[in-house]
Amino acid sequence: MTPSTLSQPSAPSGGPAVAPPKTTGPGGDDRAARLRALALRFSMLWVLVLLVVAATVLYPGFLRAANLQDILTQNAAVGIIAVAMTFVIISGGFDLSVGATYALGSTVFAGVTKSTGSVPLAGVCALLAGIAVGAANGTIIARWKVNPFVTTLGMSSVIAGLAYVYSDSAPFIVDDLSFQYLALTAVAGVPLPIWILLGVFLIGSVLLSRTGYGRNIFAIGGNEEAARLSGLRVPWLVGSAYVMTGVTAALAGMIDASRLGVGQADVGATVALDTIAIVVVGGTSLRGGEGAVWRSAVGLLILATLTNVFYSLNISQHWQLIAKGVIVVTAVALDSLLRSRRT
Repeated sequence: MTPSTLSQPSAPSGGPAVAPPKTTGPGGDDRAARLRALALRFSMLWVLVLLVVAATVLYPGFLRAANLQDILTQNAAVGIIAVAMTFVIISGGFDLSVGATYALGSTVFAGVTKSTGSVPLAGVCALLAGIAVGAANGTIIARWKVNPFVTTLGMSSVIAGLAYVYSDSAPFIVDDLSFQYLALTAVAGVPLPIWILLGVFLIGSVLLSRTGYGRNIFAIGGNEEAARLSGLRVPWLVGSAYVMTGVTAALAGMIDASRLGVGQADVGATVALDTIAIVVVGGTSLRGGEGAVWRSAVGLLILATLTNVFYSLNISQHWQLIAKGVIVVTAVALDSLLRSRRT
């Protein structure tokens, strides 16, 4: 028996068939509801399209290939972290320590290169530092049940202090040209950081939307206790998400150090705000259980486009910070409003 057969009420014996009840009101309410849901689902995509149109009008050179390449190169580092932050926020967590880890990755990458002359060894050391930070965050949050906001806020201070101690509060200036390979090499005419960004987004998207691991992350964010009772290894899953943010933040710091030829502990002050803004503006809910990597890609392009237009119009960086804060607060407010309407 098919579902359509089940939905039809039985006809009385010897009588005419009874018509099924109407599921739509006058004017196709059901269809209108579907269209509204579709519009809300892709709302930030429409915002991006409108923003690109406005940017093209305000800055005619916006769509030039060189400008688009510059936009992606300049935002590759925060975009890479935003992919991992998407996993953390969907799982119901939060990571404010990515800025300090970014600085630690930059410092270790440059410092080890300068002391050993080995760029590959320096890269491994920087990534291991990121893994250690993520593992510490994950253990404190998932095993010891400390609030993610408090944990990562406190850890950011510890990590920043370690970076300053390691560098003795002085920048590591690296003259080795191979040190700049990571940031300045181009493959098929496209800078390597862009390829890394695209690769991280692709891997993150597949992992979140096509694997059991991704489904488990959603389950934890939707209801952690129910996920635990269903047999999921919640501490391990939550901890792995924080390891992701640690590794990606260290990698982003390496890219920054490679681009500048300098590793220093005082970078990354706005990285945490930038990455959270990207994820939230894209439409991932801060309450957990809802989001997607493609949404973070849209959020990245929205904020990167705004920044590019602001710079092209010579708008002060102070106003850029104000605009970014307003956008984040508005996005969170809209998320709360939509959730309250659905419930």
